[in-house]
Amino acid sequence: MKIKTTLVALTAAAGLFVLAGCTPAGGGTTTEVDSSVAAEIDAALAEITGTVLSTGPNGEEPASVDTTVVTDAQAAEIASMGLTAAIVMHYGGNDWANAQIDGLNSEFDRLGIEVIATTDADFDPATQVSQIETVLTQNPDIIVSIPTDPVATASAYRKAAEQGVKLVFMDNVPDGFVAGEDYVSMVSADNYGNGVTSAYLLARSLGGKGKIGVIYHEADFFVTKQRYEGFKDTITEKFPDIEIVQEQGIAGPDFAGDAQGVANAMLTKNADLDGIWAVWDVPAEGVMAAARETGRTDIKIATEDLGTNVAIALAKNQMIVGLGAQLPFDQGVAEADLAALSILGQEVPAYVALSSLPVDHENVLEAWETVYGSEAPASVRDAYVD
Repeated sequence: MKIKTTLVALTAAAGLFVLAGCTPAGGGTTTEVDSSVAAEIDAALAEITGTVLSTGPNGEEPASVDTTVVTDAQAAEIASMGLTAAIVMHYGGNDWANAQIDGLNSEFDRLGIEVIATTDADFDPATQVSQIETVLTQNPDIIVSIPTDPVATASAYRKAAEQGVKLVFMDNVPDGFVAGEDYVSMVSADNYGNGVTSAYLLARSLGGKGKIGVIYHEADFFVTKQRYEGFKDTITEKFPDIEIVQEQGIAGPDFAGDAQGVANAMLTKNADLDGIWAVWDVPAEGVMAAARETGRTDIKIATEDLGTNVAIALAKNQMIVGLGAQLPFDQGVAEADLAALSILGQEVPAYVALSSLPVDHENVLEAWETVYGSEAPASVRDAYVD
């Protein structure tokens, strides 16, 4: 995928304005940046804000989340049907997964749909297959799920489809599945756009030049591949003076630990490394741990997803310089609505995507409210330095 020639930056509402030459309090990592570089990158970010750069798993054009809304009249009709749903996650317990589940539960409650199971496969395909089979014994009308592996789990999801279950996927689709035939729709963030966003924020912090490392997800996972492609395309096409000197994948399930080991090796091998990109916030936590361990807390880190620990680092203006955030609560609401509309016989889009939200030190508190619909926790608010 080729990125737009003129990329976009943050609008004033997004609040992303890091001043050139500003030195943060508390030992932060921001260094003096050429104001023309910063201005050009901010203009690029503003242009893409509110747009979606990704296409779906089968090349589908993205539909807006506005197309998925269930009216009150439709909700009343759904509520009268006595429907049940199951939420089958790839793994849980992090801020993103919790927000997705909260959004699903909130909307299913509004629709009068009973959630009969919520599972966590801890990123293990065999575990997820077993969980799907167990869920199917309860005869749910709806399953909302994120496949851990598109090939290894496909047969289990095929059984669900053959059983007449309405399948809505988040972020990944089983191998060989066709929207409108085997499943209702897939919902995701603009993950290519998130990769683009994080590339711009890292490049801005580096003044458009330097040496960086890349830590990607070593799996056949649609959205993490998109993030990696968006990030790398932007760096290689737009910033010839930024050199990617090392790339390494991580497979999990201990993503923080794996990333810590990889980052430690990168920082040891490349004493002049200026920055590292991590594929989401949990690996980024491992990168931060490696930076502390190696005495490289000057390193600039960009990532995806606004988790608590990276939000604290952004608030402190330490190590994390920016990220592309998803809107997981809103994604969960959209997934529940798509399932409901499908049961009502409504035609729904095959792929729904929500635009990337650029986040840096300046707008982290406001961004938290946008992402999660609530005030940032005290641990983030209290960490904030002007």
